[in-house]
Amino acid sequence: MSTTTIHFVRHGKVYNPDHLLYERLPDFHLSDRGRRMAEATGAYIAADPAMNRSVAIFSSPLDRTRETAGAILEALNPVREARGEQPLELATDERIIEARNEFRGKRIGHGEGALWRNGNWKLITNLYKPSWGETYRQIAARVGDFADEKVREFPGEHIIVVSHESPIFSYRHMLETGHPEHWMFLRHTALASITSITYSNETGRMVSIAYVDPAAEVE
Repeated sequence: MSTTTIHFVRHGKVYNPDHLLYERLPDFHLSDRGRRMAEATGAYIAADPAMNRSVAIFSSPLDRTRETAGAILEALNPVREARGEQPLELATDERIIEARNEFRGKRIGHGEGALWRNGNWKLITNLYKPSWGETYRQIAARVGDFADEKVREFPGEHIIVVSHESPIFSYRHMLETGHPEHWMFLRHTALASITSITYSNETGRMVSIAYVDPAAEVE
């Protein structure tokens, strides 16, 4: 059976000394530790005989995902070049961007906090939907649209996609359970982790899901 595998990578740790919810705001970059996380994941991908055969790499257009993808390419492209293959170049796609969130730019749980003040409690009436921005169903739908397109575009291949926790897990949860709604505190998507989803090229349906956390020990 011919299959396509998409390796969904979450970005590394972000430099955020003011503890803001940065959402889609510009100029939030990887911290020093986040860079090391991305490098560890890049080294893991470059050493894996299936992942290092990936034929394309995509990321969200945000700084932290593009920087994570850049670290992956720094590790992966020398392996490709040693095999006589052309280096990969990063492409971005809005469908795999961070979830829209009405708390953007505010502090959550630090200092004055934003969660319970100034009427913000009205935004958290439903933790399962959620009620403070883009719903999990909307998030999973746009990621699913992206994945469906890439499975058709790259039959029999592996590709790498650098995205964010909520898009990756909402989509995964939809595939595993039939619905994307979930408790955000129970997500299984560590920083710089890889969620690999394999699809049948005949049916387009998910065949298997694997998860690995190459940066777990990075300090």
